[in-house]
Amino acid sequence: MKAVCWHGANDVRVETVPDPKIINPRDAIIKITSTAICGSDLHIYDGFIPTMEKGDILGHEFMGEVVELGSEVKNVKIGDRVVVPFTISCGNCFFCNRDLWSLCDNSNPNAWMAEKMMGHSPSGLFGYSHLFGGYAGGQAEYARVPFADVGLFKIPEGLTDEQVLFLTDIFPTGYMAAENCRIEPGDTVAVWGCGPVGQFAIKSAYLLGADRVIAIDRIPERLQMAKEQGNAEIINYEEVDAGEALKEMTGGRGPDACLDAVGMEAHGTGLDALYDKAKQAVRLETDRPTALRQVIVACRKGGRVSLAGVYGGFLDKIPMGAAFNKGLSFKMGQTHVHRYLKPLLEHIQNGKIDPSFVITHKMNIEDAPKGYEIFKHKKDNCIKVVLKP
Repeated sequence: MKAVCWHGANDVRVETVPDPKIINPRDAIIKITSTAICGSDLHIYDGFIPTMEKGDILGHEFMGEVVELGSEVKNVKIGDRVVVPFTISCGNCFFCNRDLWSLCDNSNPNAWMAEKMMGHSPSGLFGYSHLFGGYAGGQAEYARVPFADVGLFKIPEGLTDEQVLFLTDIFPTGYMAAENCRIEPGDTVAVWGCGPVGQFAIKSAYLLGADRVIAIDRIPERLQMAKEQGNAEIINYEEVDAGEALKEMTGGRGPDACLDAVGMEAHGTGLDALYDKAKQAVRLETDRPTALRQVIVACRKGGRVSLAGVYGGFLDKIPMGAAFNKGLSFKMGQTHVHRYLKPLLEHIQNGKIDPSFVITHKMNIEDAPKGYEIFKHKKDNCIKVVLKP
């Protein structure tokens, strides 16, 4: 089969690799009909996620048709159309039983690696390094899905791939990030980053009852989408100081909740952004937390901070004094995708949201290297790339 394989920083190739096989009774094989390039894939593409190996198959947003089933998978049948959560969960451990699916104790065979770095291991992830299990990803023609009796989610007839594909990651990720803001009636929510996750966070904040959403970015087409599709007020941080603008827009109080949908490769215009870029370049700092610093300083006293952007390691110059003295609450983490599949599918079926609005580019899988480049460099007004194997 054809698959998108990692060979180093800024080097992905479409190669012919062996087809996946059933190796456990709880496995399934999926013929992939749609897959996508995620913003967190760019962290791998840029070389910032450790334990990648040459030839690793990328991709964690994918869906398709069931073509083979292990003997213990009874929840779906061959021919069913399914989406696949990017977090791999066993369904039986302490954390899965508490709806904390991305913290599964049993799905990362390389848990010892994560434990050395983090103290404990999160769940396995598709196509996201050996630190998270070394699972082959879904930017391919076929994929093996472990714990398929828990992970596969059947899609009803009448919905296109484009409407449901993002149930695999970015729609639940944006929704959980908004949910983590603990939105109350009348709240103003500020969202840093208007990439795909940010766009879904904006939509989700309104679904959860926000009165106002303010979106911060520097890319005109992303800000335009946030305004036109998400009904957000917008701030271009290259034109005005985002913190000062937020104070003015909220009567000096600051937003009730601030959401970081940027993560470890944030851009910025200040000295701290130059500091981060220099230290990250020589690996004296793993992440560029410019957006996180702004979030902490901008949030109102007693406010809530939600982190949806991926952070990978160790961050410098975080204003913890501001966070402590303002009494901020923080909530973050990989998305518990399984928790949100049914309610978010209902939102799609009821017409409250059509997730396909973020798609700007559709490509054949052979064009994946081009897709990575235009997505990374924001070329051709690119916001979201969907690949068709």
